[in-house]
Amino acid sequence: MAVVETRNLTKVFKQGELGAVNNVNLKTREGEFLVFLGPSGSGKTTLLRMIAGLEMPTAGEILIGDQVVNHLAPRERRIAMVFQSYALYPHLSVYKNIAFPLKAQKVKKELHKEKVEWAASLLGISSLLHRKPRELSGGERQRVALARAIVREPSVFLLDEPLSNLDAKLRLSAREELERFHRRIGTTTIYVTHDQVEAMAMGDRIVVLNKGVVHHFGTPKEVYDEPADTFVATFLGSPPMNLIENGDVIVGFRPEHFRLSETLDEAKVTFKFHVENVEYLGAEYILSGSLLGGRFEGKEVIARLLLGHAYEPGTTYEFAVPERHLKFFDRSTEKRVEARALTWQ
Repeated sequence: MAVVETRNLTKVFKQGELGAVNNVNLKTREGEFLVFLGPSGSGKTTLLRMIAGLEMPTAGEILIGDQVVNHLAPRERRIAMVFQSYALYPHLSVYKNIAFPLKAQKVKKELHKEKVEWAASLLGISSLLHRKPRELSGGERQRVALARAIVREPSVFLLDEPLSNLDAKLRLSAREELERFHRRIGTTTIYVTHDQVEAMAMGDRIVVLNKGVVHHFGTPKEVYDEPADTFVATFLGSPPMNLIENGDVIVGFRPEHFRLSETLDEAKVTFKFHVENVEYLGAEYILSGSLLGGRFEGKEVIARLLLGHAYEPGTTYEFAVPERHLKFFDRSTEKRVEARALTWQ
């Protein structure tokens, strides 16, 4: 296992343009499952590729196990990377695909069988060693790619959206397998995804990126409950956090915290909520509509509610948010600020 650190890491592809990665400083913990989360073009894959040695940084340093590795080739960094496409050799059997890195590392041939069988057993694919990649399902190919990575016994795993080609059901089971795999191996892992559910479910900590900049670095609970800015607040959560502009302050609250006022027995802020649309999703309702009255007139908001009360489109209800769940952001910087008093009402 090893700690991965970046210091002021920057990548500019074209001079005069905004960098794909801008002055990124982060440090993993040993054995941690760290997730890079962000939309397309956020810089998450570029950042991962620089750590892997597949992209050269414009500025800054990369350290693996306290050693600066900027000058080292990918194979000298003791990392293993799994790509989105899995990049398996179609003409080779599963056994030979898994063994391929051992040949590159010049591991003694008599050790190949032992190492391949160990990796295959760990991922439950021992019965597939004689097959070719075309004979495997998407989930099986993903496990072969992981086995090929772990057979090298790297100090760091780098995973670039390895589940994105799977359908929803298979993606869930593959995610669970990955989590079990990481608990068993305990190797420091950096995982790239645009899927917030994956990030929240799998990550020990999450690095939220946008346009090459780190917006928040924290545990899933921290980035969800205490978002650093309005980008994080709206990127995480489905539906995203409600944001209401009010003078120089933006007020935010999660849809699941916006409920019928009569159901809350704590300090709260009430609103007149005119429901315009009701979506029934089996276990819950999603209500969308607008606020009525005073400075909130016409502000669009969403509520996410468990079943138990019938709601009708075109009806106005008294809804409320517990004061402890209200978040405040500076309108000019869009960064979260601490509220000293509810003077925004």
